[in-house]
Order: sequence, then C-alpha cells, then structure tokens
Amino acid sequence: METKRLNEEELNTAVAILKADGLVAFPTETVYGLGANALSEKAVKRVFAVKGRPTDNPLIVHITGFNQVKTYVDNIHPLAEQLTEKYWPGPLTLVCQTKKDAFPAVVSAGLSTVSFRMPNNDKTLALLNASGLPLVGPSANTSGKPSPTSSEHVYHDLNGKIEGILEDGSTAIGVESTVLDISDPNQPPMILRPGAITKEQLEQDLGIEIAVDKHLIKESEAPKSPGMKYKHYSPDTRVMMIRENDWEKAIAAARQQALKVGVMAGPTIVNQVQQNVTTVFTYADDSVEAATKGLFAGLRALDETNPKLDVIYVATFPEKDLGVAYMNRLKKAADQQYFE
Repeated sequence: METKRLNEEELNTAVAILKADGLVAFPTETVYGLGANALSEKAVKRVFAVKGRPTDNPLIVHITGFNQVKTYVDNIHPLAEQLTEKYWPGPLTLVCQTKKDAFPAVVSAGLSTVSFRMPNNDKTLALLNASGLPLVGPSANTSGKPSPTSSEHVYHDLNGKIEGILEDGSTAIGVESTVLDISDPNQPPMILRPGAITKEQLEQDLGIEIAVDKHLIKESEAPKSPGMKYKHYSPDTRVMMIRENDWEKAIAAARQQALKVGVMAGPTIVNQVQQNVTTVFTYADDSVEAATKGLFAGLRALDETNPKLDVIYVATFPEKDLGVAYMNRLKKAADQQYFE
C-alpha cells in the first residue's frame, strides 16, 4: 500500500479515503492522530490492527464542537458546555456517557462512555468539516511506542500500512490532551490523564475542586481513557529518569559500567554532561514547556542511535502545572525507573 503524504490542497483526497473506510493520520496541537470514521466498525478495527493496539484501550473521537457532542451524548454534565466554550478547540478531552449504539462498541472498548475532543489545528478542523464525520484519532504510531509529534514520525511507523498522512510539520505541545471524566452529571469532573490543561487551571476557571485519578491500570484491567496503562510511550532502549541532583552520580555509574548513554535534557544539563556520554538530545531551552514538546521526539531520536545505546537518561521536572503531564509520560516510558 502506498502511503500518500497530503497537503491541505489535497483535502478532498483525505476525505475520500476516510469515507471509503481508509486511514488518514492528521495533525493536532498535541500529537498526530490516526484518523478513521468513528461510525464504521470496519475502519475502527483497522486502526487497532495497524497500531497493534489492545482492544481494551478506548479511542478518542474528534469532532467539530459541542453541538456535535450533543448528538451522541446522554445525561450531559452541567459543566460540559462551559468546558467546551473555554477550552475548545484545544487539548482537553471529555469522557461522556453516550447514547446506546451511538458508536460501534470497539470505539469505547465496550464501555458506556466515549471520549470527545475538538483539536486546535486548522487543517484537521477543515478535514472534520469537509468529511462531516466524527473521527477516532489515537496517536499515529505503533502502540506503546513514543507518540508522533511530526509527520516524519508517522511515516516512520506507518508507511505502507495506512492510506495517507495530512502533513503539518511538528506539533506545538508535544504530549496528548488532558482527559477529564464528566460521564456522571452528579459527580465533579476527574482528570484521568494529565495534559497541557492543568488541574490548577481547571480549578481556577471552574471555581471547583478537580479530582485526579492516579490509579495506573494493570494489564488485566480495562482503562476508561487512553494512556492509563503502566508502561507506555516506550522506545526499545531502556529509559531511566535522573533527578536534578543525581546527574554526576548517574554519569559516573554509567562510565564505570562502560555503558553507551544518551542524555535528554535542557542546555544547562547537556553542557555539563555531554563530554562523558555517547550522544545527547537537547531540549530547546531549560523550561518544562520545551521538555514536554521535545520528549517524544527525543526518545525516538536516541532510540535510533547507531550503534545502539544501552540506556537513555532523561531529566525530571517538579510535578506541578505542565510538569505533571511531562512526568506522567516520562514515568511510563521509563517503567517508573529512577537512577538510585
């Protein structure tokens, strides 16, 4: 199968592919999504097959706004419209109770809830509007590996497996959306997956306390949201988290064991350690925003280093504001392993 790399002038080609139950990867502000007609069981099953994604992992449905959500949702939460007015289009996914048979069961992994998002990307919004379809859009990569933040990452993983990629360079944020459970109209919202829209931001804007589900789903359990499994976003190379004060010890230990080490960090740390490691991936600056944007790209780049690295050391950040989302992804990529 030829994977076509499509520009915005070829939007009609992308629409035709989707209407024929084909797959088109699309850009968002977070990561690239693997698009398929959410109303077609055949198309959605292809998404799981192409990604190698476990069928107990539900998908997010991408739509054009709150009016489209109302078509599919039962028992709408009293805060739903306020949330969409404030944050859509944007990196907020809402888990809602859906009407019976609104979507094929494979979309929700058999649950009675479905997650919805309106992405903040002009090309993808144009695709949604032109197709008139709700589109599932899990990350456009091999399941469990670092999410794709550029069309090149998508092409690397899925070339020859999908019909098209709607191209738009690199994504702005770099990690997936915040997932907020509002499926019970009688309960306050709960964050199932942290993202760029933070708990603090939601609490300030809504004037209520927001709960956070910190339970990491075991392999035997069915997640309510994508990204709740223990190990995720992982390259083949072992990843280890390095706390701010442990870099000297970590580098010394690696040298003693003659390990080939790659380092992912901001310029300050990289400048301190790069003479003593095999290779580095430097974030644009020392901020958590730059680290978040560069995390998945860095994991991919260092995983493909030749000769193969023994371990990738990655800088940690305080778990506050955007640092919560960054550390959530990093902990899963590292299988919770810190240098001790």
